[in-house]
Amino acid sequence: MNFNSTQSTRTKRLALGVTALAIAAAGTFGAVSASAAAPAPSASGHNLTTSTHLTVAAATKAAQAALDAAGKENQKVSVAVVDRNGNTLVTLRGDGAGPQSPESAERKAYTAVSWNAPTSELAKRLAQTPNLKDIPGTLFLAGGAPVQAKGAPVAGVGVAGAPSGDLDEKFAQAGVAALDK
Repeated sequence: MNFNSTQSTRTKRLALGVTALAIAAAGTFGAVSASAAAPAPSASGHNLTTSTHLTVAAATKAAQAALDAAGKENQKVSVAVVDRNGNTLVTLRGDGAGPQSPESAERKAYTAVSWNAPTSELAKRLAQTPNLKDIPGTLFLAGGAPVQAKGAPVAGVGVAGAPSGDLDEKFAQAGVAALDK
């Protein structure tokens, strides 16, 4: 290695070291100034709402109960439980359930909690308002049931894969009923 190459390597290392120190110092300064700032204003109680959500354990219990109800009738289904905001808590794909069934179950659960009604009832509304089906994430087919607490929706159970929506909804209702036990 010649002298110029060695000198160039040392210069690059020194520049990298100085840059790293500058970044570390800036980060430390930013952390100190962020913690030295005045506390952010907080919201008072009358500006906040409270919502009720199922625990993952409760959602799993409901999903398993729906899957078990379907199994007793030799139906291969998938089950999904979503929270009040439509976020999936649990999805169980039963043995032999079709590839479309997990997503369909989630969309049925989402639809049921969104309108606080069984999806079989909501499907009937399409005759008067056909563009309801265009709302993203929804599926207006029987098989979704809302979970309520004090009359308000807190979750939805969706089942998909049985040969009829009536069976799907029967199994979803079994999942909801398991929460009362």
